[in-house]
Amino acid sequence: MNTENPAAVGAARPSLGAQLLRRKPIGQMVSESGSGEGGTPLVRSFGVLQLTMISVGATLGTGILVILGESVPLAGPAIWISFVIAGLAALLSAVSYAEMAGLVPVAGSSYSYSYATMGEGMAWICGWCLVLEYAVSVAAVAVGAGQYVNETLAAFGQVLPDALSQPPGDGGLVNIPAVVIVVFAMILLVRGARESAWINTAIVIIKVGILIFFCAVAFTAFNAGNFEPLLPMGAAGVSAAASSVFFSYIGFDAASTAGEEARNPKRDLPRAIMLSMVIVTSIYVLVSVAAIGARPWGWFDGTEAALVQILHEITGQPWIALVFSIGAVLAIASIVLTVLYGQTRIMLSMSRDGMVPKIFGRVSPRTGTPVAGTLIIGTAVALTAGLVPLGALADATSIGTLFAFALVNVAVIYLRRNRPDLERSFRVPLYPVTPILGALMCAYLMLNLGADTWITFGVWMLVGIAVYFGYGRRNSKVAALSDQDYREMTTRAMSPEPVKAAKP
Repeated sequence: MNTENPAAVGAARPSLGAQLLRRKPIGQMVSESGSGEGGTPLVRSFGVLQLTMISVGATLGTGILVILGESVPLAGPAIWISFVIAGLAALLSAVSYAEMAGLVPVAGSSYSYSYATMGEGMAWICGWCLVLEYAVSVAAVAVGAGQYVNETLAAFGQVLPDALSQPPGDGGLVNIPAVVIVVFAMILLVRGARESAWINTAIVIIKVGILIFFCAVAFTAFNAGNFEPLLPMGAAGVSAAASSVFFSYIGFDAASTAGEEARNPKRDLPRAIMLSMVIVTSIYVLVSVAAIGARPWGWFDGTEAALVQILHEITGQPWIALVFSIGAVLAIASIVLTVLYGQTRIMLSMSRDGMVPKIFGRVSPRTGTPVAGTLIIGTAVALTAGLVPLGALADATSIGTLFAFALVNVAVIYLRRNRPDLERSFRVPLYPVTPILGALMCAYLMLNLGADTWITFGVWMLVGIAVYFGYGRRNSKVAALSDQDYREMTTRAMSPEPVKAAKP
């Protein structure tokens, strides 16, 4: 069958309902993976260490270094329970991600998983949520950099004025440190994925080291009385904080976006995702317990750069606070680098399907990276980080993340029922209980987010619908197939041989 036939390409597109339900076979995705627009290949250079460090780098630090001052007032001393709840919800989804990453080792993450199981409509919604999750979370994390840059400068008797370290909503003009960190990450990613991965690995080691160092110091001032009462804001406060800090766990998803640059993705992606979840959850709980033990929960209300202030108050040594602040800035840079990486790879995958413009899928022959897409996304994120306050960004990211995670749990159930023959390098334990609980937990945490967040999410979805009808519906490559070609492609989906999709 020749899907390049002009008659086939020019055939009428399916009805809206039929197009929204069209699925893209897994074999087709795998056959197209590893290259961008024009066929230029991505470079397969990541082993399990680099993949784990991408996941840890994108996850570890956000909830502790950036939003601890906002989440402790919600939960009180029980903030560590909020981290456990959020970690459990993330773990339930992480095991589903691990199964799907080994089964569909491509760059699209949950967007691709949804396309293979629920069709183009749900894939677009998921992809649009991932844009919210990744791009906005990069901006949210970068916003917190200004706090630690000022703590670093304070050791030298200097400080950035609010006009240059805060966005307009927080009394400034532009958050210069946030913009600089995003631009730094963008330049690294343009140079090459392998170089970026090794730099990230080094930074992650430093990040883990400074957090363990904080715990060692904080436990010297530990006061068990700070945990009484444990639930001053009740269970509702713990749930609200869990919904907020879930934002801190989105990073393991970033490892799945590296499927086309991993040397052995079917084996290494599941291992990296699970290992990173164990590392991150353990450190989050340990640091939150140490922080509350060192200072009463009311102290955190309105406190910026809480951990470095605790170190300074306990030790009275400015150099200790300086070292930690420098480490914190590097930690934030690591998160920005790895999450921005994930965003560019998801856009590459969506571009390959015709869902977004081709420019996002162009891979440079020299660097083996999507240079143009990285520059466009990095510039947009830098502007957002410089001009939008942290709180609004963090909650908006959480709701997009939770929705995408819920879809991955559903995708596991669908493929177990409809494609039990597929070889799986990792299988979700206690199926179907685990993916069902994962989806329900995500829904529960979404319901605990505020009305403003839901309004933001609703507006974002309306914009996404407009973009789909304005571009994706007309340019979808799967929709460009004639009904006959699509039926043949889905019939052959049981075979490993792919069918080449038509160009729109």
